[in-house]
Amino acid sequence: MTPRLKELYIKEIQPGLKNKFNFKNLNMAPRIEKIVINMGLGIDGNDSKILKSCELDLSSITGQKPLVTKFKKSISNFKTRKNTNAGLKVTLRKNRMYEFIDRLINIALPRVKDFKGLSSKGFDDYGNYTFGIKEHIIFPEVNFDKVEKIRGLDITIVIKSITKEHSMELLNKFNFPFNDKKDN
Repeated sequence: MTPRLKELYIKEIQPGLKNKFNFKNLNMAPRIEKIVINMGLGIDGNDSKILKSCELDLSSITGQKPLVTKFKKSISNFKTRKNTNAGLKVTLRKNRMYEFIDRLINIALPRVKDFKGLSSKGFDDYGNYTFGIKEHIIFPEVNFDKVEKIRGLDITIVIKSITKEHSMELLNKFNFPFNDKKDN
C-alpha cells in the first residue's frame, strides 16, 4: 500500500510544480531523495545500556534499525576517543520516508511545546533542508515512562532540486510548518 503523501506527491504536487516552474517534464520537478535522522550521544555512547535504549527509541520512531556511528578523531576537550560510539543514525528512503514525513508534520511537530514553526534558514546551497528537534519524546511511538534522558534529533531532508526556492516550494506543498516563509 502506497503512503498517503507519496500518492499526493505523484498526483498533485509533482504536476503542480512542473507547471509552476515551467519544467519540460515531470522528472525535473523537485523530489525528496532520502531522510537522514541522527541522534548524537557523546560520552553516553560508551554505556551499552544507554546505547541500547536509544537504539530502541530510534528504531521505534523510524521503523528500521539505526547504525551506530563512531568518532573519527580523539579530542580531549570533548572527552572523545577515536573509534568509540558517537551516536546513532538512520537513513530512510522510499515508502518509509513518506510515512515518516507524514507522522512528523501531522503528529510529532504539533506536540512540541511552544512550537512556532520551523525556520526556513535551514536550507543549504544544494536545496537540502536540515533542522533539529530538542526532544525525541514528541513521537508517540516512544514510551515516555521508559526514557531515561531526553535526547535531541537532527533531521536532514535530502531534496533533488535545482535551487533552494524549488526545495522550499516542495516542502510548502507538503505542509511543512515554516514560521518565516518569506525569508530565505
